[in-house]
Amino acid sequence: MASAIVRRNITNNLKRLPLLSSSCWGFNNHNNNHLLNVVEEQHGGGSGSVSFHAEAGGVGLPSYMRGAVYWEPNKPLTIEEFHIPRPKAGELLIKTKGCGVCHSDLHVMKGEIPFSSPCVVGHEITGEVVEHGQHTDAKTIERLPIGSRVVGAFIMPCGNCNYCSKGHDDLCEAFFAYNRAHGTLYDGETRLFLRSSAEVRPGDTVAVIGTGGVGSSCLQIARAFGASDIIAVDIQDDKLEKAKTLGATHTINSAKEDPVEKILEITGGKGVDVAVEALGRPQTFAQCTQSVKDGGRAVMIGLAKAGSLGEVDINRLVRRKIKVIGSYGGRARQDLPKLIRLAETGIFDLGHAVSRKYTFEESGKAFQDLNEGNIIGRAVIEIV
Repeated sequence: MASAIVRRNITNNLKRLPLLSSSCWGFNNHNNNHLLNVVEEQHGGGSGSVSFHAEAGGVGLPSYMRGAVYWEPNKPLTIEEFHIPRPKAGELLIKTKGCGVCHSDLHVMKGEIPFSSPCVVGHEITGEVVEHGQHTDAKTIERLPIGSRVVGAFIMPCGNCNYCSKGHDDLCEAFFAYNRAHGTLYDGETRLFLRSSAEVRPGDTVAVIGTGGVGSSCLQIARAFGASDIIAVDIQDDKLEKAKTLGATHTINSAKEDPVEKILEITGGKGVDVAVEALGRPQTFAQCTQSVKDGGRAVMIGLAKAGSLGEVDINRLVRRKIKVIGSYGGRARQDLPKLIRLAETGIFDLGHAVSRKYTFEESGKAFQDLNEGNIIGRAVIEIV
């Protein structure tokens, strides 16, 4: 079972998606349909059956599905789990029954045609209507009731632009401006999210405060999942130089300048979509919450000394819908296999993640260096 969203005129339209890690990082959709497979519970009880949590989806729908994800040219597709997309007004949720294998997708996968990535591939689908978006007009619901069998078009005309009004659907301005250029639907939003915590989407701005072993990995993941501006914050210039090789587009030495003010300057006064605190100090906790835009997500992954308290502006938290999310490592059975696949495909570069090695006899020195801030990235003790 698979899923796609369509708008009026029976044109199938999904869009950018998000993705992974302890956080959920962003995606784009290639064209408008996808190789998406909804995971259904098999009540036979045999081996290989997969359960789902139906409470998060629509009535009678599972809450998640799987998608075939393209990450970068000449790398294998990976199968990832996504929440069931929720259609908006004028949109339909389609249970995809089949998807054609087309050279257009292959050209993208081989890097011969530019397209935003990561993305879910596939654009020739047939399926069944399983849900209408809220406030969808009665005529659309009457024309395409639940259970209707439909096919998706490669072009999804907006119906309103200069070309569409003259009958040139294949030249639709919105299609090329949104879907072709950015992999989104026409509201610039996505309907698809990976199953995790801090949703980072392609084009999002991300700040990582503290670029040690964990923070430097966050930089790599943010880059892999399509973040546009990736801001690394630390107090050591050598760590910040290393951060540039891991995906940072901007660096801030917080010992020399106010990181919150600088982040606001870089983002045009708005703040970032997602800020990650990877150090575990009250000061950086406050900086993280102050750095996000209205509606942004402040993700805390750094552990602090027992009893440490972080301050937050309560009124801003309430009025501006700031989300503060705690993330205590990846889930062993769900997140780690995905990270392993990222490493296998070279998207997550373990060679860059490990910056220093110690012998077993140097264990004490390794922790001394860590305490003194002499380790850039992640150190490893080799026990051989």
